[in-house]
Amino acid sequence: MAGEKDKEFLEYVVKSLVDYPEDVKVERKVDEMGVLLSLRVNPKDMGQIIGKQGTIARAIRSLVRIVGLKNHARVNLKIEEPEGGKEEKKEEKSTDKLGEELKL
Repeated sequence: MAGEKDKEFLEYVVKSLVDYPEDVKVERKVDEMGVLLSLRVNPKDMGQIIGKQGTIARAIRSLVRIVGLKNHARVNLKIEEPEGGKEEKKEEKSTDKLGEELKL
């Protein structure tokens, strides 16, 4: 399908960057706002896709938008967070609780 060149391009670029190319999944949804590409990669590859301070992610988004413009479509990229990606913060203990535990 001619309209899926953006999806094919994104898959090609991401698979070239990651260590686990078989885990790369791209979903393409079209609505009145344009095209939304959702990207999922192996959790170990997230750093390679995001890059320092998000530089690689911004570059990939720019490239995907350019491909979309060539095909007369507005294309956005959503990078899905892997399951268990964000660690829950440990409960911080107040100084009062620490004092009670130490019996001060």
